[in-house]
Amino acid sequence: MQLLSQAGRRLLTTIPSLIIILVGLFLLLQLAPGDTVDALLAQIGGAEQSVIDEMRQYYELDQSVSSRLANYLWRLVHLDLGQSAIYGKPVVDVILERLPATILLMGSAMLIAFSLGTVLGILAAQKVNGWQDSLISILGLIFYSTPSFWFGLMGIVIFSIFLNWLPPSGFGSIDKSLTGISAVLDLIWYLILPTFTLALTYLAIYLRVMRASLLEVSTLDFVRTARAKGLTKRAVLVKHVLRNAMLPMVTLIGLQAGTMLGGSVVIESIFAIPGLGRLAYDSVIQRDLNTLLGVVFVSAIVVIIINFIVDMLYTRLDPRIAIRK
Repeated sequence: MQLLSQAGRRLLTTIPSLIIILVGLFLLLQLAPGDTVDALLAQIGGAEQSVIDEMRQYYELDQSVSSRLANYLWRLVHLDLGQSAIYGKPVVDVILERLPATILLMGSAMLIAFSLGTVLGILAAQKVNGWQDSLISILGLIFYSTPSFWFGLMGIVIFSIFLNWLPPSGFGSIDKSLTGISAVLDLIWYLILPTFTLALTYLAIYLRVMRASLLEVSTLDFVRTARAKGLTKRAVLVKHVLRNAMLPMVTLIGLQAGTMLGGSVVIESIFAIPGLGRLAYDSVIQRDLNTLLGVVFVSAIVVIIINFIVDMLYTRLDPRIAIRK
């Protein structure tokens, strides 16, 4: 019951943040030049004034900013995200079509970054000041300081053009009717390059944090006591050091969920992946306010859910946190 009460309080505190994000973005977009009708007119080459007036009335652009904001928030209470001007159908349907690609890309990248970062961080901490530690630290610095779009472009040049090992773009073969395990393997084949491109920067952060956390925990009294009892080096690492060193790593998952979701915009654009990032980019170009706000709303929900899971993991790794709360 205590855990459920904590979870309920945590979810309630996210509602004001979500409203502030949406209202702030809505007002910020009003400062940008042009609107949905202007973007549509640029595509069709113009129209008569009567048609323009009807379009502005249809998209509620003839109303004041405060009225449109109030209408949007009222629709949002009823879980109505409005119509997409780009696709001519409900924003919810458009987002549900794009969401799986982004979740799959983001989840795969986070899993790779966390797993490899943890392993490399442990190896570097066990071989501190050795050549293994130096090599891993140098690689981490290179991964962290290099922009992800450069990794993506170089990956396409090397692995797609020169070596012809991986596809340069897309989200699956469109010229084949694949089902079952064949479709899964085909999807994995297309996701290898964008997933590792997105994961490299975060992998560097994870390995550096894991290394520092292990070195810090290894100097604490309870670790020296475990060693004095005669436990093996492996037992001390697994049963005592690693569990406590994982707390900063779990924190990073929640902190980096939003930045990784933002980074997927660049990766999805480079590799032509039909996800939320690419949809947000198209929405900005087309001035499709409803779709962009819908993407932000769903993205915020995803980040909130990830942070909620992180909080639950925290109480699992360290029950004292739940007691203090």
